[in-house]
Amino acid sequence: MEYSRRWRRSVCCTVMLAVSGLAACQEQTSGPENPPTAVQVEAAVLADYAPAIRLTGEIRARVESDLSFRVAGRITERLVNVGDHVMADQVLARLDPQQQQATVTAAEAAVLSAEAVLRQATSSYERQKALLARGFTTQREHDQAVEAYRTAQASRADARARLGTARDHLSDTVLRAGVAGVITARNAETGQVVQTAQTVFSIAQDGPRDAVFNVNESIFTHELANPAIALTLVSDPAVTATGVVREISPTVDRATGTVRAKVGLAQSLAAMTLGASVIGEGRLEPRKFVAVPWSALSSGSGQPAVWTVDPETKAVLLKPITIEGYETGKVFMRDGLRPGEIVATGGAQFLRPNQVVAVAKGAGR
Repeated sequence: MEYSRRWRRSVCCTVMLAVSGLAACQEQTSGPENPPTAVQVEAAVLADYAPAIRLTGEIRARVESDLSFRVAGRITERLVNVGDHVMADQVLARLDPQQQQATVTAAEAAVLSAEAVLRQATSSYERQKALLARGFTTQREHDQAVEAYRTAQASRADARARLGTARDHLSDTVLRAGVAGVITARNAETGQVVQTAQTVFSIAQDGPRDAVFNVNESIFTHELANPAIALTLVSDPAVTATGVVREISPTVDRATGTVRAKVGLAQSLAAMTLGASVIGEGRLEPRKFVAVPWSALSSGSGQPAVWTVDPETKAVLLKPITIEGYETGKVFMRDGLRPGEIVATGGAQFLRPNQVVAVAKGAGR
């Protein structure tokens, strides 16, 4: 009996100690709740967005021409190379003139023959005219002499025209520049047989210059704030110029998906040589968009988003946005946010949807 009482007393003590320990643990864990996450906030505002457009292009001649022979033949001389500056009357290449020279010789012989026939017809006509006046010939013979005379005149004119054409073809075996400029391409070599109108050289004519850019077509949906385009030489930023958009291609290049735009230089600078790379910069007309600090930008499901704070409940919500563009320290949004909405700009990395936050002291509202 004594042993049974001792055992019951021991069990009761053990149970009381366990209950006391559990109570002590509950007292330790049941402290004050964790404070809400502190975030910095700022109100979204409506601001002007006037992005600067910067593109790289190259200097080109305003007028570029392809030069070719007017007759076919084998090239016997090529006198210039790519990059050479040529004058208008300078010879660039020659063809073998043998065939054209033979044609000229034949045409000259045809002219001599026609002139001999004309002299004979003229003599006959004058004789018949004199005989008719004295009544020693018939009207029919006189008319035949007149017809032969006129036919001989026409034959001589035709022969002379053929001779002129043959001489032109002979002169066409010599290719001249025609205009002053710089040779930009060479498409034939000595000994090569070329056909009529086949391009042999390309020349960039002296005179006004253009800066040529390949531009995304979406840019043309907005107007420029200033028609003047600032141009800077890539190899030497100290060299600058201005120009205006002179021509825009009406079609999109299928290979690049861009539109070619030509900016006419106000003045041609010697440092901006043909083919030189330049940077063109222009600014679009300002437009109103909702803007927030760049630090408010977050991500949701791989898409741009911002955390908004309910001013009454202080609960946060992740809102997807559509970005229009960026500036230093700012993000401009086309859709997803209204002016005046409060967004988290600091501490957003610790937030979850519907979490209640505390606005940091001194944060903008």
